[in-house]
Amino acid sequence: MVADKAGPAGPTGLIGAGGLPDWGVGIGWRPEIAGYIDGLPGLKFVEVVAEAIDEHLPIPAALKALRDRGVAVVPHGTRLSIGGADPIEPDRLRQFVAAAHRLEAPLASEHIAFVRAGGVEAGHLLPLPRTREAVDAVVANTRLVQQELDIPFALEPIAAIFDWPEDELTEGQFISEILERTGALLLLDVANVYANAINRGEPPSGLFDAVPLDRVAYVHVAGGSMHEGVYHDTHTDPVPPEVFDLVEALCDRHRPPALMLERDGHYPPAGQLTVELDGIATASGYPPVTPAGP
Repeated sequence: MVADKAGPAGPTGLIGAGGLPDWGVGIGWRPEIAGYIDGLPGLKFVEVVAEAIDEHLPIPAALKALRDRGVAVVPHGTRLSIGGADPIEPDRLRQFVAAAHRLEAPLASEHIAFVRAGGVEAGHLLPLPRTREAVDAVVANTRLVQQELDIPFALEPIAAIFDWPEDELTEGQFISEILERTGALLLLDVANVYANAINRGEPPSGLFDAVPLDRVAYVHVAGGSMHEGVYHDTHTDPVPPEVFDLVEALCDRHRPPALMLERDGHYPPAGQLTVELDGIATASGYPPVTPAGP
């Protein structure tokens, strides 16, 4: 289902006048930290990489246990190539939609990026030129996904270490036009916002004033590092204080229904994960999801 203006409403009834429920603080589910995640008493949602849900294999038992106890599981795609010039490959779209159905997901998401061109796989999320032609490509592919999904769909702008010279639109204009034309929701990654601002020499919170914050479905919070003068959104480093400051600045403007810690390697001890989850709770004003006490 495609909506021209308002966000699409799925059978869960989560999107509409009432908006998304306040899931609060969540975390990206990864097998390496599944035991830690299972022990979070206040957890209401997790995100899982959609491509990790193999349609020929059972859902991982630890993830199924979370779902069975009422934790919402949101599949997050990485390989649809929403921004590609070619239509989404049917097999990839089928797997993405099947993952959402199997997880009984209330929401699904992907990146505003491309990962292949001319049959060549890049292996990375690549930025799009911010042109009207690129907007058209993203809109067309987003609608393909929405036609197959019966739940809302959110799009995430990525971190980029370069901008294309032929850009016609600002990032805010680019994102806003895509959301307006598709009715998609926004997955806002404040770590990406921080990385892009640092690399462009812009105020980090500037994007917040240029996109429709009332369309934010949820938020990623992650760490990164500087390398040879360029900030890289690594997901393997601790969340820096500046990103927590951005979370607070965002929530001062419009608090989203959910924010989550995203980690994709070099997993720290449980205590460090707890510090970062509690940091998101403090910055956003949501209750902590970690166990009480020392």
